[in-house]
Amino acid sequence: MRRKILIVDDEPNIVMSLEYIFKKQDFDVFIARDGSEALEILRHHTPDIILLDIMMPKVDGYQTLQYIKNTNSLKDTKVVFLTAKNKASDIEKGLKLGADKYLTKPFSVKKIVSEILELLA
Repeated sequence: MRRKILIVDDEPNIVMSLEYIFKKQDFDVFIARDGSEALEILRHHTPDIILLDIMMPKVDGYQTLQYIKNTNSLKDTKVVFLTAKNKASDIEKGLKLGADKYLTKPFSVKKIVSEILELLA
């Protein structure tokens, strides 16, 4: 059974590169360009893992994570923040809200893939 990943980011170049790399890793890839699109996708699909930016229009990553953790069918879904917010207080907040990992931009595609595969193992 193919693994499913939801990539939530408002930067098209990041979305394209992550979509490409995870399709090569044999994932079914869902894309959302902001938190509200992510919430709509999550009403119909349950991914194995979510790569989530924090700073996005409409609904930010923190609000999206809170929705995920408060929804019974999603609360055990792995969530990885992938964001430019790299202060210790940002990282602490993200992990306290329930993110499984907190990765910062700029990033290494190789590192992201290994972190995701490790979380799903």
